[in-house]
Amino acid sequence: MNKKEEYAGYLFTYFKGEAEDIVNGEQVYFALSKGNDPLHWQELNGGKPILTSELGEKGVRDPFMIRSPLNGKVYLLGTDLKIQGNGNWERAVAEGSKAIMIWESSDFVHWSKQRMVELAPPDAGCTWAPEATFDAENEEFIVYWASMLEESSKENDKSRYHQMLYSKTKDFVEFSEPRPFIDYGYSVIDATMMVEKNKFYRFAKGKHVFQESNESLLQTNYITLNRNIEEAFMVRGEGPIIFKSNIEEKWYLYIDEYGLRGYLPLETTNLDSGEWTEPDHYSLPFKPRHGSIIPITLSEYDRLLSAYGTKEGENV
Repeated sequence: MNKKEEYAGYLFTYFKGEAEDIVNGEQVYFALSKGNDPLHWQELNGGKPILTSELGEKGVRDPFMIRSPLNGKVYLLGTDLKIQGNGNWERAVAEGSKAIMIWESSDFVHWSKQRMVELAPPDAGCTWAPEATFDAENEEFIVYWASMLEESSKENDKSRYHQMLYSKTKDFVEFSEPRPFIDYGYSVIDATMMVEKNKFYRFAKGKHVFQESNESLLQTNYITLNRNIEEAFMVRGEGPIIFKSNIEEKWYLYIDEYGLRGYLPLETTNLDSGEWTEPDHYSLPFKPRHGSIIPITLSEYDRLLSAYGTKEGENV
């Protein structure tokens, strides 16, 4: 990315789920915004996957994309999980993959060979929804994910629930040993973060989708800004996506009303308020599941259109 080039749109990466496409639903899909409007989208590649997993369980869910200020590359992380064909969520939770999937690219079009990296500790039941945040102070990435683990504070009557763990990396090849990130004594999954003016805003799915903030990325004393974001807008929610507008002081929060309407967008002009509203008009890709949205430049936007094509007016 040319540092002088302004952002001209957004790239949405997601999976569709086994219920929508029994063959390719658990692979990586792309959609482009209609210019700098993040509420209207067009599917790329004719609505077919851009990347498919050939390793591990040969299914990839929860794709997350992040730019590296260290080398200019884009990294795509994903969950090593395929439910289609067995539907065994108990196995996925208790005896699932301990690895994440990684691709990298310099232009969003030419992608590296897929890598499979085991991050979770041996006693983890799964490794779900990996995401990353750049720690500018230490010039490294903090990668975090949910694993099913035993409660660490009890000697007897141990219970198992999802806890968020983290690992450090500079290159998405070598990773530090996993350490606790979020442990509230009950299951927490799908953490995602926004860094704004040296402040860290954290969203995750616990009993509800919640929002917190902190002055330090890895400290435990996060302040709760909203304990239950989704209830005012939908029946249930997971897979939050947070990103900032390219053109104004506004932030967007997508929450997946899973099993029902899919992703619904919310917006705010004040991250510290913890208050969100639903836009009057929006049109999303067909049934996107847990993914991520990042800003892209005009040259990147045009390159994606040229490589993956789209019909004028599709999904907008």
